[in-house]
Amino acid sequence: MKITVIGGTGLIGSRLVSELREAGHTAEPASLSTGVDLLTGQGLGDALSGAETVVNVTNSPTFDAASPDFFRTTMGNLLTAGEQAGVRHQVVLSIVGVDRVPQLDYYRAKALQEELLRNGPTAYSIVRATQFFEFMDAVMSWTSDENTVRLPATRLQPIAAADVVAALADTATGAPLNGTVDVAGPDVYPLDKLGRLTLAARGDHRTVVTDDRAGMFAAVEGDPLIAGPGARIATTSYDEWLAGTR
Repeated sequence: MKITVIGGTGLIGSRLVSELREAGHTAEPASLSTGVDLLTGQGLGDALSGAETVVNVTNSPTFDAASPDFFRTTMGNLLTAGEQAGVRHQVVLSIVGVDRVPQLDYYRAKALQEELLRNGPTAYSIVRATQFFEFMDAVMSWTSDENTVRLPATRLQPIAAADVVAALADTATGAPLNGTVDVAGPDVYPLDKLGRLTLAARGDHRTVVTDDRAGMFAAVEGDPLIAGPGARIATTSYDEWLAGTR
């Protein structure tokens, strides 16, 4: 099977291309660095030629109010080019709770991307993942200084990128869901506790201060970022992942 991975040179995309190739599929990465511009549509026709399935793991360059326009344009271009190329299955990587956090611009933008896919001309699958272990350092950097890291107690169910890749590979090579599947890690943590675990593993002596007004996740109310019933639960724990990155 030929599978084109849009955003195939990034954290998730590059690993997905490798995993699909190891399984015997023809997997091709498509990104700006390979001559494919999803915003303009340049190079899309060639990238999708002969592909049975397309997996879209691209991110908006910003998380602000400009992100809906990015996903509106890129999803439109991809659906049009896919239909013209005869693509039979469109897969998108999204976020658990994306339709339950209207306070966040980026989540509203991803919800729009999902809606466009559902209403598009091609059979589809949406894989919603929780926050990646690999992004924890970036999350802490938003609200940190040389002495403290300020984090809310928002509850998360983070997952290893490798486990997201495995779920995407299974979905891309299977029959279209024409629906959504959640994937998440095995444990739920308050974000401030995740910060403390991370700093301790890094030998970083800064103090984590619980601040329910700090950072993007401070806007989240309740437990919308926790996977729901029927989710695919990965086995890699955050402690195991931290130990492997030391």
